[in-house]
Amino acid sequence: MKTTFIVLSALASSAPLSGQENQIERVTVTGDFRQVTLDQLSASASVLDATRLQSRQADHLDSILNLAPNVNFASGASRGRFIQIRGIGERSQFAEPINPSVSFLIDDFDFSGLAAAGLLFDNQQVEVYRGPQATLFGTGALAGAVKIVSTAPTSEPQGYGEVRIAKQNTYRFEGGAGRALSDNIQLRGAFLHNQSDGFVTNTYLDEASNDLNETAARLALNWQPGTASELALSYRWYDIDNGYDAFSLDNDRNTRSDEPGFDEHQTHAVSANFSHQFAPGELRIIATHASHNIAYGYDEDWTYSGFHPWGYTSFDAYYREVDTQTLEARFSSSESARLFAGSTSWVIGAHLKSSDETLLRQYTYADSDFSSNYSPTTTAVYAQTQTQLTPVLSLVVGLRAENYGFDYRDNRGLNNGDDTDMLGGKLALQYTSGEHFWYASVSRGYKGAGINPDERVSEEKRFFDAEYNWNYELGVKGPLFNDALMARAAIFYMDRENTQVADFDLHEREDAPVGFIDIIGNADVGTNQGVELELSWQPSDAWLVQSSIGYLDASFEGYQTADGNFVEKQRQAQSPEYTANLFSEWQMTDSWLWRLDMDYKDDYRFSDGHDVTSPATTLVNSELVWLQLAWETSLWVKNVFDRTYYIRGFGGFSNDPRDYYEFNEPYYQLGDGRQFGVTVRYQF
Repeated sequence: MKTTFIVLSALASSAPLSGQENQIERVTVTGDFRQVTLDQLSASASVLDATRLQSRQADHLDSILNLAPNVNFASGASRGRFIQIRGIGERSQFAEPINPSVSFLIDDFDFSGLAAAGLLFDNQQVEVYRGPQATLFGTGALAGAVKIVSTAPTSEPQGYGEVRIAKQNTYRFEGGAGRALSDNIQLRGAFLHNQSDGFVTNTYLDEASNDLNETAARLALNWQPGTASELALSYRWYDIDNGYDAFSLDNDRNTRSDEPGFDEHQTHAVSANFSHQFAPGELRIIATHASHNIAYGYDEDWTYSGFHPWGYTSFDAYYREVDTQTLEARFSSSESARLFAGSTSWVIGAHLKSSDETLLRQYTYADSDFSSNYSPTTTAVYAQTQTQLTPVLSLVVGLRAENYGFDYRDNRGLNNGDDTDMLGGKLALQYTSGEHFWYASVSRGYKGAGINPDERVSEEKRFFDAEYNWNYELGVKGPLFNDALMARAAIFYMDRENTQVADFDLHEREDAPVGFIDIIGNADVGTNQGVELELSWQPSDAWLVQSSIGYLDASFEGYQTADGNFVEKQRQAQSPEYTANLFSEWQMTDSWLWRLDMDYKDDYRFSDGHDVTSPATTLVNSELVWLQLAWETSLWVKNVFDRTYYIRGFGGFSNDPRDYYEFNEPYYQLGDGRQFGVTVRYQF
């Protein structure tokens, strides 16, 4: 921690060269109540713009999460759709209900817990907020939030088309275009299709069984009915039909499943965002509706009938229908409506979110199909003020009161619910010194209580309590030594109360290996502390270097596992001690760019319920870009050195009949191997 204070002190004392223009990054973030620049946001956050996303050949959110410090993800599906920030977040979902710890938003849509929809296309930027964001997003943002921001319609005609071809029979077609229909109406549409065989070969069926087949589209319309009003309408559609056949008895990319799994997601979503300006301020009303059909299934035995005399056959499938509605009304003060002699701006608002989630589970070893209905509802009121105490010192006070309740029932006779009032918010002191922006904040996040629905769960394990997270943070943003080197640094300490811990119980079966019962319980406390540093260096007009470094120490204490063991203190899962990214862009000539991108992730435990770990990994990506007028051609390679790395892992059981199910061993889902490709993009 001593190094952290040295870095912060250096940032405070370093002065820009005399006469140089302030070059602090003027990136606007959209996740706050008011649009502010990244360098004036009293939170640790990363903003990845469209150029940075393109440099990664990113096609899904899991392609870019390694760029942000102290952010991780878990797969266990066709995509890495379970996000952890500062060590907090879910790792899988097999039954309702699940309360996400990381809010996931796409424009005005709240897709928390539905990150399979995190396809990247026609994007302006991706914003990653670290630490509790309760005032802004409520119960889904215990650890932070991720927001995908789409390119907005404009008055000027503009668009692009992109084609990508790569190994593994990978093809991607993407395009977007917009124009003004009249003086006060702008329209933009975009389309994406992505398909790939992936890196898994099913040797029994002689086919690619972990393939990707993803299609999405969006349509956005902005209308200005008057000089003071604006209405933004949006429609999004997703059709994801991916395979899921990722685990092998030999921990390689050759599977033997006779019933390969699937990971499907279909969505129709509409939103309306209306704003009106008048003397006291701005009134904004946001309404959304989304319908999702989700199907997820896998071959539990990982083999085929007849593979071994001791073998068994089992398939597990989950079918969900999720309908979600949100409504938010927000009023922001104008200059003339500020309080206390014009020193205090304010925002007040109310938010409602209701969902209806039905689940059908079809499982070989169940006596009959299992069905459930889960209906969570959140209602909240919030307020935030910012007071200018002196010309260089301001105070931000935010508060959110939220009621989280749910009703749950299933066909096994369980009919219950819960109703919890929760309070969160933020207190931040902001100080501007020359070109440096300092902040010290205390924030409190929360997530609701829940229920373990499996009929085999004991009554004392049936419910788990709401969790709260206190976050204490000190940060600084500005130039380091001179304007060529910009930095954002934060040190944080998080104290979690009633930490929700994912565990599993083993269920003995007569004619097959043990089965698993997913359980969530509460530990007494959890502690997550660390450092985040992001640097941007421009050593010359032709060379740009960016880096991020995260340090994380995350543990929980006082927890009794499902098998009765008591854990005094344990390192939290999905919490690598160090994460880092290094990016270099060199403009060799007016027409040629070379980019090099390196990710580092320290070792980490896959689960709180076992000790299997992912080893430390360094991945290298590179691309050579040819720029010619409106054309951009990229020759690229991902995972240059073909490193083996893991994106999900299990332990503590055996699924191999060749060992007669006697030896407990780890099993891994492997990340993608080396891949070459070419991308051609035309801008118009």
